[in-house]
Amino acid sequence: MIRTLDLFFLLCLVGVFDVESHGVSVMVGDSVILDSNASEIELRSEIEWRFNGILIAKVIMGNLTYHDYTRFKDRLTLDRNGSLKIKDSRITDTGGYELSITSNRESVKRFSVTVYAPLSIPVVTSDISQCSSGSECSLLCSVVNVSHVTLSWYKGNSLLSSISVSDLSISLSLPLEVEYQEKNSYSCVINNPISNKTKHVCITDLCRLCSVPSSDEVHYGGGTEPVIRLVVTAVVGLAAVAAFIVLVYDIRSRRDEQERHR
Repeated sequence: MIRTLDLFFLLCLVGVFDVESHGVSVMVGDSVILDSNASEIELRSEIEWRFNGILIAKVIMGNLTYHDYTRFKDRLTLDRNGSLKIKDSRITDTGGYELSITSNRESVKRFSVTVYAPLSIPVVTSDISQCSSGSECSLLCSVVNVSHVTLSWYKGNSLLSSISVSDLSISLSLPLEVEYQEKNSYSCVINNPISNKTKHVCITDLCRLCSVPSSDEVHYGGGTEPVIRLVVTAVVGLAAVAAFIVLVYDIRSRRDEQERHR
């Protein structure tokens, strides 16, 4: 008998208290509508909206009041169904929202809202100091002031590597080693749950300097002999010019000497 009464009491509690949870993602500047999914609410119902536990809007007996005016100045709208609209969303609007409607029973809806900043195209650079002695080239894909994003390297449509962050306003970089002579298509992609930006990479352009040997390893035409010939030719040419200058000077000196003795 006692167990039956306990079960009946629990069923009654479930009938008078409902909780729902939802996730919402939007871009900065977009409007956010947190839908109550309720039909037109009775006049005697009491409605409360809270943001991270702080009261932001309340309706009692049809009288609407807004709170936390500094954060949501002129950006909140509450309709007759209890749905909340936030205009011109900002990063600081990210957080938990809770709607409670009390009439014959109390119902609670919770929303986890994430507001994302617009993404910029990643910047890809080559690190010449990291050029290997072989045929590899070191690339670095970077983004700044990002949050809740994933940065990835792709070879064609195949994922090579990725890194994710959830911190606010962080700089993020992801390196990649490639063969500077290969012709494959590479791209660096930044994305969040609602948008993405892609930077396509031309290996030939970025790794051109890596493909040029250092001065003590220069080889043209398949060997070092042509370079030696070029150097020797230049030296001989300079010597010939110097000898010609000395000869002209000597001739002029002798001529001046002869005129002086006349």
